[in-house]
Amino acid sequence: MPIDPREPYDDSNIFARILRGELPCNKVYEDDYALAFHDIRPQAPVHVLVIPKGAYVSWDDFTLKALDGEIAGFMRAVGNVTRELGVDDQGYRLMVNMGGHGHQEVPHLHVHIFGGRQFRFMIAD
Repeated sequence: MPIDPREPYDDSNIFARILRGELPCNKVYEDDYALAFHDIRPQAPVHVLVIPKGAYVSWDDFTLKALDGEIAGFMRAVGNVTRELGVDDQGYRLMVNMGGHGHQEVPHLHVHIFGGRQFRFMIAD
């Protein structure tokens, strides 16, 4: 079912449950602003999700409602994760899906970090 990023935050989504400790994750990184963990269906040798700790549905919701410190802290967390994963030397891809056309599957903002292989096309056919 496509996600409508204009809908209110659903506190029962899988990432909210992970943040509350109700579901496990294979954690890579955590700080006051973000949690990063391995994707359960990796699409590349390195595939990690970074989620903000705040209740934000999408990138649009986050940039509209989050405090400046939350935005900066989350962006720094993404950079910290890429360095900890060691993908910063060869390069990596960041992806944020938003809404139905963006194929967002979980109604909690998340950034995908893909690495460990060459990415040739921006969008696959």
